[in-house]
Amino acid sequence: MAILKAEDRQKVEHVFAVITHPVKLLMFTQSMECDYCQMTRELLLELADLNDNITVAVYHFIEDEAQVQAYGIDKIPATVVMGDKDYGIRFYGVPAGYEFMSLIEDIVDVGKRDHGLSPSVAAQLAKVDQPVRMQVMVTPTCPYCPRSVRVAHKFAMASDYITGDMVEITEFPQLAVKYSVQGVPNTIINDTESVVGAQPERVFARAVLKVIGM
Repeated sequence: MAILKAEDRQKVEHVFAVITHPVKLLMFTQSMECDYCQMTRELLLELADLNDNITVAVYHFIEDEAQVQAYGIDKIPATVVMGDKDYGIRFYGVPAGYEFMSLIEDIVDVGKRDHGLSPSVAAQLAKVDQPVRMQVMVTPTCPYCPRSVRVAHKFAMASDYITGDMVEITEFPQLAVKYSVQGVPNTIINDTESVVGAQPERVFARAVLKVIGM
């Protein structure tokens, strides 16, 4: 049974029409798939059917150890959105609800090879010279969460040092407890800094630089 309705497929296909470069979707699951794993895999395969530039590779969290380590995957379901290289764009949990559009827009950005950040923010990120992990805690029903997810993923595209994770906390409640998340979106940066709410790009950029001592 298809996940996307025919009308939604047509809309997404139209959005994907601007893609000019290959996009690779790497999906990490397990042999005995959880419900969210199966849903994520089927969704990605349906999206790949809508544009010839999009391909999907499915890996197993236990069996494909080399790929798991190469992409730093620490939980499933996980999705990597990449082009000619790995930009550090991650989805942990099924990209459903409001986060479906985060996935669609990420695919378009990667397919255009354009992060779309303002020149001033991109210049700030050019100063980053050490690893930064942005974990955006979200729920599928939060209308503000995609803004923070998109910022983290744009930052990941713009800097080789930044990784941006969407983390769906109803699937990974232990992380909500670990980081004392009381509301979403909440972006945890290198486990030491938190940006609450859907803030402007410049606010996230300042937080990233603060974390690395700039």
